[in-house]
Amino acid sequence: MKKQVFGRKFKKDVNQRKALFRNLMRSLILNEEIKTTEAKAKSIKGQVEKLVTVAKRGESASYHLLKDVSEDAVIKLVKEIGPRFLKRPGGYTRIVRLPNRLKDNAEMVLLEFVEKGEKAVVKKVKKSEVKKDIKKIVKSDVTKKTGMNAAPKVKTAAPKQTVTRQKKG
Repeated sequence: MKKQVFGRKFKKDVNQRKALFRNLMRSLILNEEIKTTEAKAKSIKGQVEKLVTVAKRGESASYHLLKDVSEDAVIKLVKEIGPRFLKRPGGYTRIVRLPNRLKDNAEMVLLEFVEKGEKAVVKKVKKSEVKKDIKKIVKSDVTKKTGMNAAPKVKTAAPKQTVTRQKKG
């Protein structure tokens, strides 16, 4: 008997399920559409819409988005997808039904953003470049809010001299 169990399990444990959802969300953000099963699309649709709502706030939201998706997806969310939906109060994604998969007759769908941007070719970016972009975003955000640099300069004292003891004997 089912007793108000929330969410779908997909025959996976918690960590596998979180990784699956995180990867699906990242793919949707970077490619702006994914072809997947209906159950998986319905499972991540709400989470993606929440991410877009947070991304609409601008660069200040990038810190909060990092816990849910990877750095390259956060940059695209904040710089491209968030500004695209500024005037829209909700309903950023749509599910379009496709023919069933031949192998196992699973119901397939296309999950995509309602307002499409220009189709950009996703190129591989080095992690160091992505981290620099994130640091710039966070640093500029801290500077705007506080009027100070993100990392204040701290004077360091000279290293202490160590005293060695001689053995008696």
